[in-house]
Amino acid sequence: MIRLLLRRPSGVAEATADALRALAVVGIVVAAVGWGPLSGISLALVAGGMLLPRMLGLRPSVDIAFGVVVLVAVWSSVLGIYVSTRWWDLPVHFVTNGLCAALLYIVLVQFGVLADASTLPRPMLSTAVITTALGLALGVIWEVFEWYGHTFLDPEIFVGYDDSIGDLVWGGAGALLAGCSMTYLTGPPPRATAEVGPAD
Repeated sequence: MIRLLLRRPSGVAEATADALRALAVVGIVVAAVGWGPLSGISLALVAGGMLLPRMLGLRPSVDIAFGVVVLVAVWSSVLGIYVSTRWWDLPVHFVTNGLCAALLYIVLVQFGVLADASTLPRPMLSTAVITTALGLALGVIWEVFEWYGHTFLDPEIFVGYDDSIGDLVWGGAGALLAGCSMTYLTGPPPRATAEVGPAD
């Protein structure tokens, strides 16, 4: 994993993903100075999470997609877009929760906590079920975090029954889609595949 993080990007896509990570690091300072320490901490957590796709060896396009999605999600919070545009959190939950559930599934498989779906009788169904369950669990954790933030940190954080149920439904749907797309998410990057040739 350390080698994956230290090696130089070998293509435009990998360089783009690394540029997004650098942007996130700069955003920590910008958010902390412009919107307060809590916003800076949020950007710091996102910047740390953006290392996961590289550590897991996922294809650069997935790395870029994850970086863009989590940056949009966190800056939407910092800038108050979730409050000013109430419907915006639903598509963000759909995409963000789906990708996070997929990454959590991959981590648990790599650490041997979950069985590799390719060893099971119905791999796609198994992956979809588990990823959806993980997505719903992450959704519940997020709603608890929102409640905590609203109660103890910032009363402007919007919470409510309809909001929570909507977030869980859309987040679960995103996780289901991610589970059905796991073959693409975990497949080797096209560049790596092209470099593999017959043994001499």
